[in-house]
Amino acid sequence: MTPHQKHGDLTRLGPNAVHLCIDMQNLFGPGAPWMTPWLPRVLPNIVALARRFADRTIFSRFIPPWRPEAARGQWRVFYQHWHQVTQHELPREMLELLPPLRALVPPAQVIDKAGYSAFHGTDLYDRLRAREADSVILTGVETDVCVLSTALDAIDLGLKVFMVRDCLCSSRDDTHDALVRLYEQRFSHQVEMVSFEQLQQGWR
Repeated sequence: MTPHQKHGDLTRLGPNAVHLCIDMQNLFGPGAPWMTPWLPRVLPNIVALARRFADRTIFSRFIPPWRPEAARGQWRVFYQHWHQVTQHELPREMLELLPPLRALVPPAQVIDKAGYSAFHGTDLYDRLRAREADSVILTGVETDVCVLSTALDAIDLGLKVFMVRDCLCSSRDDTHDALVRLYEQRFSHQVEMVSFEQLQQGWR
């Protein structure tokens, strides 16, 4: 990043911005197969943001296949390793949004996805176009997997991407920190890293 580039600038946030909250499900909560230790710490901020802008929030849910053999290619290998998260073995409740977020639907919306990106195989981009949104505010899990994939797709679609630093988490601190640096240093023209407090004050 050059000295003339900075983060935390909300002046580029479009008037029809959408809060895109990635995979805040029981599947990633305490005691779950894909437990993300920092999730309880960021959840209150995400709940506050989603509650304040419920009609401008879209939640994504990661939905695994019924059995490993229903997946294709390397996903089949992935789910042979993680067979306990396939729908055949996983309690259905694990796929639901965390309770305080589920209570906001509607007016908040939900999209289900089978891959990492919230744009993959969904109508998310059509929903954003219908709202005339040119900016997305990303929160959720995991910083270095599904959030990363969604952010890169949003960038390729020409959207302005705002990452809320204290509304993101991963199951690995080292890769979370590495991805925050990546967003700041390699995507400074396309990604703005902001804090929850900045967003609370600057998004009207």
